[in-house]
Amino acid sequence: MNALSLRLAPVLAMLVLAGCANVKLDATGATPATVEKLRSAQLAPAQAGSFRLAPGKDPAMDTSLSGLRGNSLAPAKGSWSQLLKDTVVAELTAAGLYDPASSLVIEGQLTDSKVDAAIGTGTGRLAARFTVKKAGKVAYDKELAVDAQWESSFVGAVAIPAAMNQYGALYKALVAQLVDDPEFRRALTR
Repeated sequence: MNALSLRLAPVLAMLVLAGCANVKLDATGATPATVEKLRSAQLAPAQAGSFRLAPGKDPAMDTSLSGLRGNSLAPAKGSWSQLLKDTVVAELTAAGLYDPASSLVIEGQLTDSKVDAAIGTGTGRLAARFTVKKAGKVAYDKELAVDAQWESSFVGAVAIPAAMNQYGALYKALVAQLVDDPEFRRALTR
């Protein structure tokens, strides 16, 4: 073996060990900062209604994710829009503001979902159109988006988990952006 082969052997071994993985992503606990913002905003309790893929979007966008160097990340409950709903419910519940019988209904349509674990710089994007209905009438309707960019390793065993973590964090970031929107807060004012 020459010197170059000896140096590349550990890298190749890590790539082989990384292999193709199918990981399921599920909603996790609430974010303390978002919960505190919800609590301090004096909002009325709300429920989460329909969360689905926006009309005209490729159905695969709601169930799969590419850009992970041959690995896959899938939503644990079958759709990314369901994961978004679960994230909204987790934040509202932790803040004491989730009421399945409320006349205030938060709904969402997934409009963009992607990640790229490219060598050098990884990127991710998540977007959704949110609505709030008060007694059946639309009080809020806006599309929001969050983007992420991070240093992405050449080594797949490092880059792929980092990309998965960055993508998962986009759900909390998007819900935090929703909570920060003054128009959203007005729609949920007591």
